[in-house]
Amino acid sequence: MDKFRMIFQFLQSNQESFMNGICGIMALASAQMYSAFDFNCPCLPHYNLVYGLGVLLVPPFILFLLGFVLNNNISMLAEEWRRPRGQRGKDPAVLRYMFCSMAQRAMIAPVVWVSVTLLDGKCITCAFCTSLPVETLGNASHTSLSQGEMKRVLARIPCKEIYNGQEFIANEVAIRYLRCISQALGWCFVLLMTTLAFLVRSLRPCFTQAAFLKSRYWSHYIDIERKLFDETCAEHAKSFAKVCIQQFFESMSMDLVATRCHPPRKAPVDVEEAAEKLLGITDQGTMNAALKSWHRCKPPLHLHSPTLPNSNGWVGEKLPPTQPPAPRREMAAYYSRV
Repeated sequence: MDKFRMIFQFLQSNQESFMNGICGIMALASAQMYSAFDFNCPCLPHYNLVYGLGVLLVPPFILFLLGFVLNNNISMLAEEWRRPRGQRGKDPAVLRYMFCSMAQRAMIAPVVWVSVTLLDGKCITCAFCTSLPVETLGNASHTSLSQGEMKRVLARIPCKEIYNGQEFIANEVAIRYLRCISQALGWCFVLLMTTLAFLVRSLRPCFTQAAFLKSRYWSHYIDIERKLFDETCAEHAKSFAKVCIQQFFESMSMDLVATRCHPPRKAPVDVEEAAEKLLGITDQGTMNAALKSWHRCKPPLHLHSPTLPNSNGWVGEKLPPTQPPAPRREMAAYYSRV
């Protein structure tokens, strides 16, 4: 049990990295499965380019949008961006930090998809097979076909079972050539994304450390404040429902007392505790007004606390004594006895 507890604590403390790894693994598995089972090049001159580039670019765009949709903070960002200023201003730097954090996580799956697809090479082979340099790789002296017929033959290179242009260029030579280019593009893309990730994660806090820390702190505060507000609303709703149900049954009990003369029962202790948790908000209109007020004018980020003593480096004036000094207390006691 201790090992499982340690693993759970590790995953909880590294939740962001763990979720990023899960997204990357799922994108990798999806790309491999699609490439192995569902990739069927049309082998037609006017459709190969569209299909190949579509498989390369459209799924990453969908995964990028899903990364935002599945992120719980997207609603928090939209709410913070659209809410009125009220008593609390909105910092654009915090909103940018929240958006960049979500975008970084959403970019993991698209980057993995593009990298794996380029390294596999099927999309580039399907998209650019009609642009092969036949003069360099094949038989350029064969002139019995027109340019359109030549492209129609080259478009069948990804489909070995129907390719009939061995006299122009060997099927294996063409596939190896295009796959080599695709893998080179894939490794360049991986290097570019790795370099950008290094720059974003390492160099950005070095140049704007104070602004970075401020933005990160207030983004965490907004997230925690929203969670605590939801928990408080859920607790208040539970207490409100408990008291409302108890009052309903008490009214039914009073009717039974009037008809059958049953003695009324006292309210249970937990209902009394629930009534104390309502904090004076005991009707629907007041609760709606409180929720509307929270949305329109959230409380300012300024806590009112008593001033602290100045003796040990604390800022502020000295606290007033809660009790009078000892001589004054003795004199007050003497006069009261007299």
